[in-house]
Parts: sequence; C-alpha cells; structure tokens
Amino acid sequence: MHFADGAIPTDYVGYVRRKHLWILGGVVLLFILLIVSISVGAVSIPPYEVFLSIVNGIVDRIHLLLNPGTVLNPTSTDRIVWNIRLPQALAAIVAGVGLSVAGVAMQSILRNPLGSPFTLGISNAGAFGAAVSVIVLGTGQMHSTVADAVTLNNPYVTTLVAFIFCLLATAVILLISRIRGASPEVMVLAGVALSSLFTAGTMFLQYFADDTQLAAVVFWTFGDVGRASWQELGIMAFVTTAASLYFIANRWNYNAIDAGDETAKGLGVSVERVRDVGMVVAALVSAVIVSFLGVIGFVGLVCPHMMRRLIGDDQRYLIPGSCVMGGLLLLASDTVARIIVAPYILPVAVLTAFLGAPVFIYLLLRGYRR
Repeated sequence: MHFADGAIPTDYVGYVRRKHLWILGGVVLLFILLIVSISVGAVSIPPYEVFLSIVNGIVDRIHLLLNPGTVLNPTSTDRIVWNIRLPQALAAIVAGVGLSVAGVAMQSILRNPLGSPFTLGISNAGAFGAAVSVIVLGTGQMHSTVADAVTLNNPYVTTLVAFIFCLLATAVILLISRIRGASPEVMVLAGVALSSLFTAGTMFLQYFADDTQLAAVVFWTFGDVGRASWQELGIMAFVTTAASLYFIANRWNYNAIDAGDETAKGLGVSVERVRDVGMVVAALVSAVIVSFLGVIGFVGLVCPHMMRRLIGDDQRYLIPGSCVMGGLLLLASDTVARIIVAPYILPVAVLTAFLGAPVFIYLLLRGYRR
C-alpha cells in the first residue's frame, strides 16, 4: 500500500468508519426502541405522543427548576410515561449497559471468553448480600405484590452489603485466575461453585422467612427492571457511567492484556493493578444493579460476543459497542416480557436466561476461541 508520509491509509479509515457506524447505528436504534418500549403495554400510547410527552416533560422540569413555585398539570399520558414506563425503560438501558461493560471488562481482564458477573458467581453473591441486608438488617419492606415486591428503605446500605459480598466472590475469582494454567473451564466451574454457595445462603435465609417475605424474595431474585424508582435509577446511572468511563480510559491496557501478560508488562502495563482495580469496579457495578433489580443473567456474557462478531476485539470500539448492545438487548427483552403474555408481565431475567443459555452452550462447544 502506498500513501504519502503522515497520511492515514484509506483502508484503515474505512475500517474505523465501519466500527463507528455500527456503534452510531446502535445508538439510533436504541433511541427508537426506547420510544417503542414506552408506547406498548396495557395502555397503548402512540409513539408520537410518547415523544411529545418526554420532550414536554423535560421542558416543564427545567422550567420548574428555574421557577420553583410553578405548578405542573400532567395529563394521564404524562403520568403513565413519567411515573411508570420511562423509569422502567431507562432502568433496562442502564442495567444492560452496566452488566455488559462489566462482562466485556472481565473477559479481557481474565482473558476468559466466558467471564461475566453471572457466570462467575458475582451476581449471585450480590443477590445474597442484598437479601442479607433486606431480611436480616431490615433495610427493606417486603410486599407480596407483583408491582412492588421489595421497597428499599436504605438503598445505600443494601448496595454496600451487596458490594462486600461481590468483592468476596471477586477475590476468589482473582485468586483462581493467578493459579498457573487456570483454564476457562476451571474459571467456569469456580463460578458454578460460588453460585451454588451463595444460592444456598439465600435459600437458608428464605427458610426462616414468613410466607410474605418468602414470596417477595423469590420474586425479587428473578430480576426485574420494573421496580426501579427515579432515585435508584439515578444511583445506577451514576455508578454505571463512572465505571464505563473508567473501562474506556483503560482500553489500551486491556488491548495489551489481550496479547498476554508478558507482552502487556513489556509495554509498561501494571497488569496486576489493572486487573485488580478492573475487577473491583466490575463488582461494584454488578452489586448496584443486583441490589436494586435482582439477578439478571447472561447479559454480560452475550452482548460482548455479539459485538465481537460485528466490530472485532479492539477494546477501543468493543467497550462502547458492548454498552450499546447491552442497553438494546435488555430493553428489547423487557419490552417483549411486558407483551408476550399480557396482561401478565414476565420478569426480564426469564427472557435473558432463555437467550443466554443457548449462547453459553455454544461458546462451550466451540472451544473458547475469541
């Protein structure tokens, strides 16, 4: 290939442009799906009215901030959109982004294509921690209703306890990953063992709960984005955004680690520090999402591999691409879960499990090639 000094090869420009177009197209599709998701449900709302309600609601809230004495007069459509469907749809996007970016980081940090918060047992550890906080420490009120199974009085304590147990699981995973010759099979088996351990702990708590608590906790562990309030959505969005920016800032370090620890060290990367801090950040994201929404499996496993098929292994594009794909997948799953057996609403974790399990088996059979 011949090109002038300092010029960028045209093939490379096209290569980068295609990756940017895939990510940009995903963002546009995500916005369209957001409007569609809000429009469907027990009460059907035309997409155009949904869009107007969102825009007008944003304008009204800005006006309210500038003029605190203003009284808002929302319509019935505005109440449905802003109080029920918009926070649920945004929670699906935020949770999908968080789980997906945690999964792609774990896969790179551990050099394990089967790494994700769910397959490595970290999600179940967070669920156990959240259950301990809610049942033992009394940070939540139990309600045996589909709409509001668990109300958290102190989400910060719940998240903290879930984070502590996620860190315990993360420490075990890091310890195993440092054993010479630790293969993907060993890591997955360790994840199965951790999942079984923390699931047993959750069952132990359920055994001593009364009927109402038992029904509520079982429903809560399914994983559902419909129970997130605006306050909880804000916490999840803050943590997920901060974690995503951290992982994107370390994209070159992860590219180096993908080439091998020795190669990364030769390039000046502090492999152990990057690995430890990255796993702690991924554990924090998982803890926050699990403590608010319950266990939602396979999103962190499936989305990075879907994006690898489209844009390759380069972490500069794989990390933001996985974020977009995670939001798309979980929002689409939540939309289908609300209409597939209407008027009943399935927990979104049921659909992600149906999607993720076959992909997981496929990855096992194809020999872990990335």
